[in-house]
Amino acid sequence: MTTLSASRRPAAGGTPAEASHHFGMTDLGLVVMAVIWGVNYSVVKVGLTALPPLAFNGARILLAALVLALVATTARDAARPTGRDVRALLALGVLGNGLYQLLFIFGLARTRAGVAALIVAAGPAWIAIIGKLLGRGWPGARAWFGIGLQLVGVACVVGSTQGFGDAGGQPLLGAVLIAGGSVAWAFFTVLLQPYTERVHPLQLSAITMASGAAVIVLVAVPDLLRISWGTVPGRAWASIAYAGIGALVIAYLLFYRGVRVLGPTRTAMYSNLQPVIALIVAAVALHEQPTTWQLVGAASIMGGLVVSRLVRPPAARTAAVADAEASTSVGA
Repeated sequence: MTTLSASRRPAAGGTPAEASHHFGMTDLGLVVMAVIWGVNYSVVKVGLTALPPLAFNGARILLAALVLALVATTARDAARPTGRDVRALLALGVLGNGLYQLLFIFGLARTRAGVAALIVAAGPAWIAIIGKLLGRGWPGARAWFGIGLQLVGVACVVGSTQGFGDAGGQPLLGAVLIAGGSVAWAFFTVLLQPYTERVHPLQLSAITMASGAAVIVLVAVPDLLRISWGTVPGRAWASIAYAGIGALVIAYLLFYRGVRVLGPTRTAMYSNLQPVIALIVAAVALHEQPTTWQLVGAASIMGGLVVSRLVRPPAARTAAVADAEASTSVGA
């Protein structure tokens, strides 16, 4: 998951100069991004059949942190963040890539991949609500209607898990943990907004991922030491590589390019494809058949996202409000 950078937001009333109405390579990259994130839910579920949640998450996030740190060194045109900003970003990383990932992995281990994807897709609703609570803006009436639709959809999806007979017998707990993780990510997103204006996105990602990885690995040490890594099956290693490098590095870089070239709104429309892809992949790969209430929830969440995206804040509204309405939760 990530947040749209205010510094990469197009000027009011327009799109970045590089943007085009034609489908180009950046658009293709965003389709790839949505596919990577949509498939990732099922990939993680496969990995969790061979490894305990903490060990799997510790391995994939440590891998992502190392690769991001290496990639961030290529951003030679970016000024180094101040020591104060680095300390603040490290603290935020504990929330956004530490606590969130713990709730996410324990939740996904207990519930279906499709359920997790739909709950995460409604993240913009929590971002807008928390932004309002922290005094970062007030979305308009139409935006609140979209937010309401998303929350109704989440309630439908979470409630539908009571009828599941799989997922280790704790699908409702898993859905609640995923929802709690989405709230944690929303706080992270809103608090991160000021730093996106002055810190290069590669550096921002690398710093916040580093502290998050430190928390995850620290918690996961007992599980990591208990595992005989030489006997871990190939599918688990493939899952770690995909969920670490694919979902947390490659897809993020494609996302940041989309925001820079096409603007946050157009980029967000592509990221909204991921729950649809996740449901399809989970149905084919994991044989997860969506329930009626899950489909109703999916329609409500996607409808709410579309309504929120169609809102154009007046020029007089603050940049924080525009960020809250354009922000999106992506990735896993």
